[in-house]
Amino acid sequence: MHNQYIKDAKDRMIKTLDAFRHELAKIRTGKATTALLDGIKVDYYGNLTPLNQVGNLTVLDAHSLSITPWDRNMIDKIEKAILSAQLGLNPMNDGTNIRIPIPPLTQERRKDMVKLVKKFAEENKIAVRNVRRDANEHIKRQEKNKEISEDEMKSFEIEVQKLTDESIKKIDEITADKEKEIMEI
Repeated sequence: MHNQYIKDAKDRMIKTLDAFRHELAKIRTGKATTALLDGIKVDYYGNLTPLNQVGNLTVLDAHSLSITPWDRNMIDKIEKAILSAQLGLNPMNDGTNIRIPIPPLTQERRKDMVKLVKKFAEENKIAVRNVRRDANEHIKRQEKNKEISEDEMKSFEIEVQKLTDESIKKIDEITADKEKEIMEI
């Protein structure tokens, strides 16, 4: 018999890992990636619209991005949105495209980025532990209500702990990879 709370805990831990990966993709590593622009929204005729929905985003090379707006009237608004996002990027437009050079990171800035990655990692580990706590509480409640035996409760708790350990190990691996990527010159 497999417990519904274990399945729920596994799904929630997977979602936590996905959210962690998504958050790390936004952190600059000195290499150009369109993920740097993910959080930017542009005023598109009165609606705040994600940047990738008002133009084509491309990586030109390791140190520059390009945006080709679908509506040329949007160039100034896109440029202002990028500047107001305070990412340390200075867009340049040529009338039809916006080119964004990605400046190299200083050693001090790289260390700050690593601290930020570690902070995100710790927050996500806490989230995984909270999922474990919730699952264990539900399992204990089932045992208290005589829905499952004490032995089943113990084996379910062991299974939840295995899921927790795997998720935390995965967070540590992702963190180490991102740190290595950030410190790489």
